[in-house]
Amino acid sequence: MEKTRKDQRETWLFVSWAASVLAMFGSLYFSEIRQYEPCTLCWYQRILMYPMVIILGIAVIRKDYRISIYTMVLSAIGSCISLYHYSIQKISFLADHAASCGRVPCTGQYINWLGFITIPFLALIAFIIIFICSYLLWKKSKEAA
Repeated sequence: MEKTRKDQRETWLFVSWAASVLAMFGSLYFSEIRQYEPCTLCWYQRILMYPMVIILGIAVIRKDYRISIYTMVLSAIGSCISLYHYSIQKISFLADHAASCGRVPCTGQYINWLGFITIPFLALIAFIIIFICSYLLWKKSKEAA
């Protein structure tokens, strides 16, 4: 029983880290290879995502499950920003009343796969995956203590 609980925690920690790495490389692909200039809200999402690559990477190596509380907070904030960003892209009322974001409009959609998948949507999915895995990790760690 204890072995299974430890394996689950390691898996959730690794999945969180993998999601953050994938999100980081995805954002770098869009900005550096495809040459899509990030808007202000994209930068805020990167500011929250990129440190999680390092934090979760160290936690995976050290098997430090206590990191989950910090990654839950960062991913919750990132989810809120991503959800707002996605909303101003997809809901016309919000797009019409959105504040100007800077040189690149936050309402712009570089990609629109299947009519709903945009870059903020991809970031939102990554933040949600990290949050859920961190929550499960936090919950299991509390039970183990």
